[in-house]
Amino acid sequence: MPKTSARLLALLSLLQARRDWPGQLLAERLEVSPRTVRRDVDRLRELGYPIVTTKGPDGGYRLGAGTQLPPLLFDDEQAIALTVALRIATTTGAGIEEAAARALTTIRQVMPPRLRHRIDTLQLTAVERSPGPPLDSGVLLAISGAVHACEVLRFDYATAAAPRRVEPHHLVTWGGRWYLVAWDLDRDDWRTFRADRITPRIPTGPRFTPRELPGGSVATFVIDRFSGSDGSGGWPCRGEVILDLPAAEVSPFVRDGIVEELGPDRCRVGLGSWSWPALAASIGRFDADIEVVGPAELKEAFAHLARRYANAATDRRPGIGDLTSG
Repeated sequence: MPKTSARLLALLSLLQARRDWPGQLLAERLEVSPRTVRRDVDRLRELGYPIVTTKGPDGGYRLGAGTQLPPLLFDDEQAIALTVALRIATTTGAGIEEAAARALTTIRQVMPPRLRHRIDTLQLTAVERSPGPPLDSGVLLAISGAVHACEVLRFDYATAAAPRRVEPHHLVTWGGRWYLVAWDLDRDDWRTFRADRITPRIPTGPRFTPRELPGGSVATFVIDRFSGSDGSGGWPCRGEVILDLPAAEVSPFVRDGIVEELGPDRCRVGLGSWSWPALAASIGRFDADIEVVGPAELKEAFAHLARRYANAATDRRPGIGDLTSG
């Protein structure tokens, strides 16, 4: 690779690593003169990278958002598809979560505002991870946009003769398929719709106040609807907790449960087991603070294990000390 090209890539990598770079510091890191840095910045601008000059004693540079995506020259649909794929990859449990999250941050940083706004409205819940049918990313974004804006969604459904009107609540994945969880205005009840069968109608309808889902959470509702049970998901004991960990770090270890992202460092976990102490012990393996959502039996199981572990840490059987002394 020519030296100039390698230096341009190094410069671009530095600009992506932090918000502002003084020109002199960039020159020192690249081992070139400030004049060479200015020339290289101009070359990157010619290639389409939106580099902003910042004011200050030494002057500096910042990688900003432009009106067009810079090379690799993705068009809008490709950029959206790539971002959706990276968002899903952060919860796949395939060992690429951290790299996918870094790539997602890099792509979003240089997106034009119109695309960044659309991507920021995409709120997904990873329920189960397996291959599923292809889905138009435009449909996914239209649904998620209505969810985010709390706007009534009208759409044609492949298995229905008449259009549907719903209050969209959440997008989830289950069994490799995307589903919309929504309040059906015509049937006055909660329904789930396969997203690959939805053809949204534009524009969306009026805004609405979100209703409370049966069971109190998306995870509980999905388990109830898709397991065909009373919400136990096939386990005699099932509970929910909130962990102070990113969903991407938890998902790989709860393949038979549900992980719902609550923020960058918090997630809700729904999990089942054959007994309450076993369930508490399974959740306790995560090195994070735990908030029990319910039920009371799970909270009691944590208290029971806390007493047992405390005893194990302090109890010494007669004679043990003699064996290790002298």
